[in-house]
Amino acid sequence: MTAPTEPFSPALRRSVGVVMIGASLSFLDSTVVNVAVHTLSVDLHAGLGTVQWVVTAYLLALAAVVPLTGWAARRFGAARLYVAALAVFTVGSALCACSQSVGMLIASRALQGVGGGAIMPVGTMIWTAQSSKAQIGRVMSLIAAPMVLAPTLGPTIGGLLIQYIDWRAIFWLNVPFGVVGVVLALRLLPRGKGGDGGRLDVTGLILACAGTVGITYGLAELGAAAGLDTAAIVALLVGLAALVGFVVHALRAKRPLLDLGLYASRAFTAASIATFALGAAMYAGMILTPLYFQIVRGEDVILAGLLVAPVGLGALLAAPFTDRYGAGITAFTGAVLQVVSTIPFVFLTATTPYTLLCLVMVIRGAGFTLSITPVMAAAYRALPPNRIPDATPQLNILQRVGGAIGTAVLTVILDGQLRHNPTPAGQASGFGTTYLWVLAITIAATVPTILLAYTEHHARRRANASKLEEAVDAGH
Repeated sequence: MTAPTEPFSPALRRSVGVVMIGASLSFLDSTVVNVAVHTLSVDLHAGLGTVQWVVTAYLLALAAVVPLTGWAARRFGAARLYVAALAVFTVGSALCACSQSVGMLIASRALQGVGGGAIMPVGTMIWTAQSSKAQIGRVMSLIAAPMVLAPTLGPTIGGLLIQYIDWRAIFWLNVPFGVVGVVLALRLLPRGKGGDGGRLDVTGLILACAGTVGITYGLAELGAAAGLDTAAIVALLVGLAALVGFVVHALRAKRPLLDLGLYASRAFTAASIATFALGAAMYAGMILTPLYFQIVRGEDVILAGLLVAPVGLGALLAAPFTDRYGAGITAFTGAVLQVVSTIPFVFLTATTPYTLLCLVMVIRGAGFTLSITPVMAAAYRALPPNRIPDATPQLNILQRVGGAIGTAVLTVILDGQLRHNPTPAGQASGFGTTYLWVLAITIAATVPTILLAYTEHHARRRANASKLEEAVDAGH
């Protein structure tokens, strides 16, 4: 009974404080640009289908670099890798701020994502290495804090900076915080020297990156073409073939880039699938709402950001309940709340009351917290501590790839809807149609949470039966 309240060690508290800086910057940059998409489209003279790659390139780079983190942490040490990742993220932010074209901005965002992609998994490795089994739930709640606050702070901060300074200010803001984070990390994080990480699985890395990029690009191009498109189909086939090749290679390799043996655990498998689906639903929904307020309702970036803030309020209200009940039933409840709160957006009009939208966004934020945090905690609890470094990259990849695919596909669908519906009423209808896709993705995300709850229920039954048998044997 006392294990869950076991206090954090001084070293763990220092690590939490330092890593939270980088994690907050990484997650904020997943959402802070959302409110700037319309502004970027106008200033850089590019359509939404092109500008959305400013968001998607960041998420794809995050996903592409994550597989390397496990090997690199073993080879160079987690603390050193964290410092390098935050430094690359900071340099990428400065280059984003200096971009003069949409192409340069997309490339700079990709570099920024390379640094940002390593921050969270390496930070998780540092935290979990200093945590006991009983502290995992509390540690995961801390890790999830930047994730659930990003929908609130990102669009709000972005709106204020764009309105009163310039869109480049949202990237300049990262630079001083990034520098401070690097200095603190050098002074406070435990300095591991690294060791023998083995040979890098280059084949696995190439196949994983090709699969991720090919599938995401192919789906986005299919949405843009609104039908069959040769380039999109080729990209999809290449991506799927690369993904299948990666799985076959990983199962045969002695030291694979990612250990697929983790999926022998049914609880980890269910949590992983849920992480992917929830990532798609979460990131896709976050980019659509600010655009609705700006394009259909004509609001400025500040008010658009503030109107999205109720998502964060709901996330904060739900935070105390993430580790109180079973992970499966909590995640299922959160997924259902997301489904319920998405339905009103399917029926958006040009005059939908803001009160209603703010209310459902509070519910949606609560659903985010109640689904994502327990799912990740359940994944870690299903594994022994020595396998957490292998699990961390995979969970991050699934969440980010889900987010990248959701963002790319749904933004392109929205762009097509807006082109065919120039009036405010028609544009609102276009948003409603796009949210119908979000609803479908969110409903799909409830399925693995049911599987997770079922798996946990059977695990408890087996544990209770084992205890009963031990008690009977002891009585004899």
